[in-house]
Amino acid sequence: MAQPNAAAAVSNIFRTPELKDKILFTLLCLLIYRIGAHITAPGVDVIALQNFFANTGDGGAGLLGLYDLFTGGQLSRATVFALGIMPYISSSIFMQIAAAVVPTLDKMNKDEEGRKKVTQYTRYGTLVLAAVQAYGFAMFTEQLQGSVADPGLAFRLQMAFFLTTGAMYVMWLGEQITERGLGNGASLLIFFSIVQGIWPSIGQTFRFLSTDVIGPFSLLVLVAMLVAVVVAIVYVTMAQRRVLIQIPQRTMARGRQREGQRSFIPLRLNASGVMPIIFAQSVIVVPAAIAQFWGGARAQMFAENFNEGTILYYILSAVLIMFFTYFYTSIIFNPMDLAENLKKQGGFIPGVKPGAKTAEYIDHVVSRITLPGAIFLTAIALFPIWLMGAVNVPFRFGGTSLLIVVGVALDTLAQLQQHLLLRKYDGFMKKGRLKFRGRQPTVGGGF
Repeated sequence: MAQPNAAAAVSNIFRTPELKDKILFTLLCLLIYRIGAHITAPGVDVIALQNFFANTGDGGAGLLGLYDLFTGGQLSRATVFALGIMPYISSSIFMQIAAAVVPTLDKMNKDEEGRKKVTQYTRYGTLVLAAVQAYGFAMFTEQLQGSVADPGLAFRLQMAFFLTTGAMYVMWLGEQITERGLGNGASLLIFFSIVQGIWPSIGQTFRFLSTDVIGPFSLLVLVAMLVAVVVAIVYVTMAQRRVLIQIPQRTMARGRQREGQRSFIPLRLNASGVMPIIFAQSVIVVPAAIAQFWGGARAQMFAENFNEGTILYYILSAVLIMFFTYFYTSIIFNPMDLAENLKKQGGFIPGVKPGAKTAEYIDHVVSRITLPGAIFLTAIALFPIWLMGAVNVPFRFGGTSLLIVVGVALDTLAQLQQHLLLRKYDGFMKKGRLKFRGRQPTVGGGF
């Protein structure tokens, strides 16, 4: 009897020694990260801090809520890994933007030694950002009544030291996963932080259902929309616009001819991922934060206009997400470099001249497919907020977190399939070499 497909796939994975080692190493790193999530930084009353997040609603909205989501709730618990991988991601994004502006950094990214230097600069940037964020979080914690037993400079320096050290260690864990494990380390750490909160949320949902806080119909609508959003994310994440390219016939060594080939350039519909939503949410909380810092009744009324569910919030969020989608896509995708590489290989797009015309054509195609991608990101970010208000759900239904989870899962599965295919290819070549060596030469010396 044949094994089920899922069981056969798992069996193939663990029959591959190299792939099994990568998976076990990744799980070990994630376990260490999870252990750090239970070690609280000294001098903080965690209960008072969590009560602040719960009472103000910032545990689900705003910049602190978004940060807490990406760290798996560690920020609200003030653990040694409270900053998570976010300082490293922020530093990496800054280096990407700098490379698009500074020609020297762009040139360094094109060779191996230069990329190593850029990586080192990214680490230095992570250290600076982590230190600043850690000290700022220590000052923020001091302002909460009853959160700190002994406030003062000594507490702030101690808190900054522990959180900065934890952030650098998390950065190292992410790099180790990327180098020796399976998948992108930084993405997997965020993925794991979000997923680990699923089971408590499911338990909370059943408690709400049993106490009639949420009705069966509302829960059914929520589950249906959840499934629909996941399907839409998978579809859009995998959607591509394939640009046909032609590689002409070439004369190889000893007069051999290489036949012409047809291939394509896969241009993703959503090339920027979740970054436009993160940028937009980071910017939209700035006016409210400034107004609250300024104080006064008018400032408070101004800040309330930027709360979730208001018309201004929806309009401003949509505009910012659309803008950052085009902005970030232009940073990570360079049509001129793609056109030059295609020209060096002798390839061309049928009906388009190589060089500058090819770059213009690719840029035009990317601009057209970015629009539906930007609209999709806007819907993913704002639709769950509207749905929660319409159905009166007492907990959050985050489209941003779903987008991250589904995207990282698809990328990791793609890498897993690549390892399995490479293993099959290596096995095929090895068998071919053994058969070739096993044949005996004839009298004429041939095979």
